[in-house]
Amino acid sequence: MRTIKLFGLFCLVTISLFGCGQKNAPKSGKVTIAVIPKGTIHEYWKTVHAGAEKAGNELDVNIIWKGPLKEDDRDAQIAVVEDFISRGVSGIVLAPLDNVSLQGPVRNATRGGIPVVIFDSGLKGNDFASYVATDNFKGGQIAGEQMVKLLGGKGNVAVLRYSEGSDSTTLRENGFLDAVSKAKGIKIVSSNQYAGVTTESAYQAGENMLSRFKGTALKPGIDGIFCATEPTAFGMLRALQDANLAGKIKFIGFDSSEKLEQAMRNHQLDGVVVQNPMQIGYMGVKTMVAYLRTKNVPKRIDTGAKLITLENIDSPEVKKLLHPDLGKWLKEK
Repeated sequence: MRTIKLFGLFCLVTISLFGCGQKNAPKSGKVTIAVIPKGTIHEYWKTVHAGAEKAGNELDVNIIWKGPLKEDDRDAQIAVVEDFISRGVSGIVLAPLDNVSLQGPVRNATRGGIPVVIFDSGLKGNDFASYVATDNFKGGQIAGEQMVKLLGGKGNVAVLRYSEGSDSTTLRENGFLDAVSKAKGIKIVSSNQYAGVTTESAYQAGENMLSRFKGTALKPGIDGIFCATEPTAFGMLRALQDANLAGKIKFIGFDSSEKLEQAMRNHQLDGVVVQNPMQIGYMGVKTMVAYLRTKNVPKRIDTGAKLITLENIDSPEVKKLLHPDLGKWLKEK
């Protein structure tokens, strides 16, 4: 009788601490993976979502897509992670809003028996199974090399940064600066101004930058500008248009949208470096499933980046990249 009581006590303690191995087992018996983006407003994340759903469909796993509305709401993203930990999902695929503040929640998930795959943007530490993303530093270098080419190796160049703590965009910006700094005739006149996460805040920051380096319509104070995200680039585009400088300053962005594509066709944007968001979402989920089944996945998976200009924008390869079929995967459930 005493042995039975002791065993019962052991089980209660084990359940309390570890869930007796059942914490991350979905009630339906089917693997459930939580996919948490940085935000849910921009078109980019809709494509990532479609890729995640495509992988879920192919691998026969449940996908739960949930993230903060805006890409600066760290507390909201932390709350989403903590909620999925308490719900006991099989795994979490996370695009961290901040490379430091999400360390604790990810560590808690891993220690609680829920593996984490980081995707899109990096996280400091090693409490995750794999990192699936664009090589963002290399992507920034691609943009920088193109800027050097456009300017003939000389001129004043500025970077309008995105948001402090965002690992992916910081790497793009630093990659760009690394590439342009190799051209002796190029001077970096601004690299420490942040746009914020919305088009409106980027527009205001763009206006301030143009005002600070004000030249003339014929000879602007800045010869080239780089923006590391779609909302930043669009906000800067509006500022350039309002200052009658669109098309007069060499301008390269990162990620695309219909408005930025039209700006390229109007000769107001000289190019964008694009990721493959469908592939990022797809490989994030696929890598998590592989980890759950084998515990053996690469620590780093590069999903690639490509420079888009007027020269290749209408090629079949680029059209497929810029306009993937999302409807098939984002139908209402």
